Parts: sequence; structure tokens; C-alpha cells
Amino acid sequence: MKTLTGRDLAAAIRDQTQTEAAAGPQPRLAVVVATADEASLWYVRSIAKAAAGVGVACDIVDLGPAADPGRIHETLAGLSADDAVHGVMLQTPLPAGASAQELATAIDPRKDVDGASPLSLGRLAAGLPAFPPATAAAVMALLDHHEVPLEGRRAVVVGRSTVVGKPLAHLLLDRHATVTVCHSRTRDLAAVTSAADVLVAAVGRAGLIGAAHVAPGAVVIDVGTNPTDDGGLTGDVDFAAVSEVAGALTPVPGGVGPVTTALLLRHTARAANLP
Repeated sequence: MKTLTGRDLAAAIRDQTQTEAAAGPQPRLAVVVATADEASLWYVRSIAKAAAGVGVACDIVDLGPAADPGRIHETLAGLSADDAVHGVMLQTPLPAGASAQELATAIDPRKDVDGASPLSLGRLAAGLPAFPPATAAAVMALLDHHEVPLEGRRAVVVGRSTVVGKPLAHLLLDRHATVTVCHSRTRDLAAVTSAADVLVAAVGRAGLIGAAHVAPGAVVIDVGTNPTDDGGLTGDVDFAAVSEVAGALTPVPGGVGPVTTALLLRHTARAANLP
């Protein structure tokens, strides 16, 4: 089995971003946080660390886990109107009663570097220029980096969020894959996923995908980042079991995650240079 690591690809994207960032005004990313979720906070810290390494300024705007939707919306709108800020991102999860989809309407599409706003998602679905969600884009970048063919192949995406599942389905369709999206109401999940040439797990449930869910020789992309009791991260795929069946599999950590962060910063650098 081939392990589809993302670290080399992420490093190459960071090098390119550093060059782009140095060619114009310093790009500035603002990440709005309203959660105490440790996995999310770990991801935000990794963004800030990576940003410093490529010349992108990164402001963490921590509103606290009790922030109300009105305050979050006001903050996003203010950052969108700030000429010194080139990229705006809303980190999830959010406090009870706050809708990420509704709040993302406050983000200027030109600064929507994580493709969260309904306008960005609509343009993506229509095949028009837009920043795609960084995680969905990272899956595609990894598949391309490892030369996984997509045209005419059956791709199954487990998860239908607007962060990964739905936008990734559109990106795969644009590459002429035959796409099926599974979710919590899918009957006999293993029967569907085991027919996939390319299987993407993106539900946030540790170990959901086992050997019975995977066709022999399939390419499996694990988007899950679930915290473990010892402070580490584990994916949605049972790595040990699936590695006995799959032809290729991404690790967690070290697969999709580093590429996601690198692409988010590249989007920010490109937003800074929009006319």
C-alpha cells in the first residue's frame, strides 16, 4: 500500500506562497474563533505558525465560546470592510444558536479565502472563479500530486458538509469523476463505499471507515481530525485495518491537514493581489 503523505506538497505550496507574498503588499489573514474545541484551536495555532513562515500576517480574533451570533456577524463584517485585511475565515464549531452558513454571508467573497460564503459556494458549483474551501481543495491537490486519475472513475464522498463534502463533490465532478455523496441516512454504507475507486471520508467520526468499507486497491483519503485521549489526532479511517485492503491511503496527521493550511495561506496571498 502507498501512503499518500501531504507534507512535501504542503512545503512546495508554502514556498510558492512565500514568493507571491513577497511580490506585493504583505497579505493579512484574520481568523475569527468562537469555540473552546481543542481540535479547532490546534488547527488555528497551526495556521498562525505556518503563516509566520511564509510572510503572511495572521490575526486570531478570539471572541470566546459564549459569543452571540450578532457579535460574530459584526466582527466578520468589520474585517471584510478593513482594507488592511485580505483574507477572512470563520473557524468552526460555533456556539449554540450560531449558523456558520448564515454568518458567512458577512464575509466579502473577495476575502473569503476558505470558500465559506453562499456566494463563493454557488460560484464554485457553477464553475465560476471563487476560492474553494481549503480542505476540499487540499483533497484535490493531494490526488493530483500523487497522480491519481479521476476521469471516468467512481468517487464516493462520505460527508455532506459545506466545508468538505458538497464542495468536494463539485470539484470531483469538474474532473469528470462519477460522484456519490453518502451521509448519516445512507443505507448500507459499506455497500456504497466498497464500490469506490476513490473514497473520501469527511464526517468527523473516528474509525468510521473500516476494511469492509473499502474495495481492494482503492484510493482512500482521510479528512477526519478527531482528538484522542492522549492529545493526538486520529482520522475517520481505521488506518491499520484499511491499509491491508486499500491501494493508497492518507495518514492522519500528515495527509490532508498540512495541505489545507498551505492552501489557505496561498488563497490569502492571492487575495492580497486581486486588482
